[in-house]
Amino acid sequence: MEHSTPTGNGPSGGRELPGHIAAALAGAGGAADSAGQPWAGRSLSGDDATIHNFEDDDGAADAGYLAALAALAAGEGDEAAVVASLATARVFVPIVARLAEEGDAVAGAHGELHGDKQADMALVTLQAPDGRTALPVFTSARSLAAWHPEARPVAVYAARAALSAVAENAELLVLDPGSEATFVVRRPAVWALARQHGWTPSYRDAAVADAVAAAAAGFPALRRVEICPGGGVASAQAGGGQLPGGGAGPELRVVLYLEDGLDAAAVQSLVAGLNDAWARNEIFADRVDSIEIKLQRAAP
Repeated sequence: MEHSTPTGNGPSGGRELPGHIAAALAGAGGAADSAGQPWAGRSLSGDDATIHNFEDDDGAADAGYLAALAALAAGEGDEAAVVASLATARVFVPIVARLAEEGDAVAGAHGELHGDKQADMALVTLQAPDGRTALPVFTSARSLAAWHPEARPVAVYAARAALSAVAENAELLVLDPGSEATFVVRRPAVWALARQHGWTPSYRDAAVADAVAAAAAGFPALRRVEICPGGGVASAQAGGGQLPGGGAGPELRVVLYLEDGLDAAAVQSLVAGLNDAWARNEIFADRVDSIEIKLQRAAP
């Protein structure tokens, strides 16, 4: 039996943001571009139409990111290396024109009233299959144009894109959606990028394993517990293949080995108690994006 769920610890869940992220958002954040200029009030013409603020940038994908992604596909790398490559990578955030409220009404030549329509620029967000908000970002100007020809690419460092995701209550960054290789950066990694910290996947995190084991110690009917990558770590690619990383989750599988003879009510109570204990553990809450629980009968 399996059960999967997001841990629900993102900004949309009401949890207080880490200090580094809150401070960064106070000074910049998603309302502005990499130069600190606000998105609102921009047009798609004139000086505002420049693609980005990075000099000598040809719009190609970052070589370090491409190398890390290729190593992951070849079985020679891992998700952590892909996310680490983003720490210094330039990405493109798409913004689109959004019709604002009509301006002040003025009298026309025949006495009729007209209001000037205004267009503001807005970040694009997506909804993930589990209902969470995701921010699409693109590693190249070409991949963004193929996804949305009318969107304007604005170049930022991936860390700034992660800050924008937090500001938009987006728990996921989706790199190159609709392309041959789409990679999802899940909430703990988004927060790590925003804080410019390293990231370890929860299924390889010794502190997470300790938190799981500590919670399990309070349930005598639970004989053993193991953690491993969840079924949502891998991601399906456009060409029909599968990348062993970059999936939206669930990322962490918790295998519970139970004593024989438990009825459904006892199992349900045990799982609910574990979920409550994990939710109250700060390390688990910060470092685990989503989990699936698998029940097994313990060997006699």
